Amino acid sequence: MSINASAHRKPPLKTAIAASIVALTITLSGCNNNLQATESEPPPPAVDVTRLQARNVTLWDAFTGHVAATESVALRPRVSGYIDSIHFEEGQLVEQGQLLFVIDPRPYQARQRAAQAALQRAESILSLARTEATRAQNLLQNRAISQEELDQRLATLANAEADVAAARAQLDSARLDLGFTRITAPINGRVSRAHITQGNLATADQTLLTTLVSVDPVHVYFEIDQATDYQNRQQGVAVFAPGSPIRVGVTGETGFPHQAVLDFVDNQLNRQTGTLQYRALLPNPDGAFKPGQFARVEIPIERLNQALLVDQKAVMTDQDRRFVYVVDTNNTVARREVSTRHRIQGKLVIDEGLTVGDMVIVNGLQRIPVAGIQVAPELVEEPEPSRVANHGGTGNLLM
Repeated sequence: MSINASAHRKPPLKTAIAASIVALTITLSGCNNNLQATESEPPPPAVDVTRLQARNVTLWDAFTGHVAATESVALRPRVSGYIDSIHFEEGQLVEQGQLLFVIDPRPYQARQRAAQAALQRAESILSLARTEATRAQNLLQNRAISQEELDQRLATLANAEADVAAARAQLDSARLDLGFTRITAPINGRVSRAHITQGNLATADQTLLTTLVSVDPVHVYFEIDQATDYQNRQQGVAVFAPGSPIRVGVTGETGFPHQAVLDFVDNQLNRQTGTLQYRALLPNPDGAFKPGQFARVEIPIERLNQALLVDQKAVMTDQDRRFVYVVDTNNTVARREVSTRHRIQGKLVIDEGLTVGDMVIVNGLQRIPVAGIQVAPELVEEPEPSRVANHGGTGNLLM
């Protein structure tokens, strides 16, 4: 009896094994469900967003120009003669009135002395003629001479007066010629090399002695094509009036670091090039700009009020459409199609598609497979563009 009872209490071996398999299956199934639940709920991707702000923007356009001196003199002698001495170092700065060349003055000194003697002789003759005319008038009153003789002496007096005037003019001319043997700088500026050296003959009004250009300020000439000029005038851009600000850069410089002022607009178009010439006045206190130097000129062509600017890396392209990703109040990503017109130092001006306060994703776009997912946004402040636009840029923020 006891053996049968014990056999009745223990389950068969197959039943025990089956129960173990079922328990193990249930345990593994629970772990699998927990793992699937963990894999189906990844953390939202982190992205950087910026809040759009409206700004006043000035659009700029770049042109090529060249530097020219405001004053330029090709120095030539006013009298002929041999160069006696040179009184400057080639390439140096000179002041107005500074002595540059001396032509041998001895021939002109002799002419001045001869003219002085001729004047003294004429004045002596005039004195005698005046005395004789006075005496003749007295004799006529006493009827000692005739009227005809008086008229002759008065005519002699008039001729003597004319001779004195001519002699004085000759003396003045001789003094001028003697003064012209000392050639001085007519303006402040930088002198070039001497084109003629000591001992050579200089011919009046022909021989080029040297050139002289002013240094500070300088002019920057540039040309604008007819279509651009017309379009900007239709928009009422005020830069096309003298006194408007201009920015200038030269070869080797980044951007347009120098400030100039527009001071001249030509009155007619060049028929061969279809362009209109403009000129700006650029300060040059240290003499860094040289006449003939190429320059890049940037001028404001349009002003936009309350413009929206977005970092250009946040704007993506889908065939011929441009779009950005924005984040709503629920941290959900939405796609917005936009239209852009101008680029300003790595930013695009948004014409349509966004409004002030929109949260635009600027970093982490590669983590967004499609619109509609939730993200973990972090607000970042966009740096202000610098005042100097990059070459080829078309705008700048108004500070």
